[in-house]
Amino acid sequence: MSEENKKNNNDEKEEKTSFGADLAGFLKDLLISVLIVLFIVKVIARPVQVIGSSMYPTLQNGELGFSNVIGTKMGHIKRFDVVIIYLEEKKEYLVKRVIGLPGETVSCKDGQLYINGEAVDEPFLDQAYVAQYGDSFMSDVEEITLGDDEYYCLGDNRPHSTDSRYYGPFKKSDIVAKGILVFWPLKKMGVHTW
Repeated sequence: MSEENKKNNNDEKEEKTSFGADLAGFLKDLLISVLIVLFIVKVIARPVQVIGSSMYPTLQNGELGFSNVIGTKMGHIKRFDVVIIYLEEKKEYLVKRVIGLPGETVSCKDGQLYINGEAVDEPFLDQAYVAQYGDSFMSDVEEITLGDDEYYCLGDNRPHSTDSRYYGPFKKSDIVAKGILVFWPLKKMGVHTW
């Protein structure tokens, strides 16, 4: 075999080896990237899209953001936290606000929310919007005492929210993330924790 043929054979082998090594490297990098993204989404920050008007005016329909997964896993759920709730039976997510905490008694009479018999101020509500509805902004809620692992969650837009008044209290395991860092639309960019 001539020197030129040997050189051509070696070049072809190098090309095949180089392509194989490049493909293996690409697949390895892709796998690592996918695993990192999955880790971030499951453990650190869950992507969120607001669907509907149940959290108006705090959050608007179509807003996109990320929500803190670690905060709920560490047990730091407080009154007025904005949370992401997963409804297993419906395979859907809800964005709501924590109103009642484990062991508390929640009720509503004549549009006023009560926790353990005391009126609760809700500074995040749009008072002009609430005034349009008067006492019907929030229908009366029969007194309910929450269990050791139960949270009472409502939408900020009470007349247009399906929440604990419909589903009942949510278990801690139903709350998958809290707080939302809105990144779209840009003019609404910001953190909504309460």
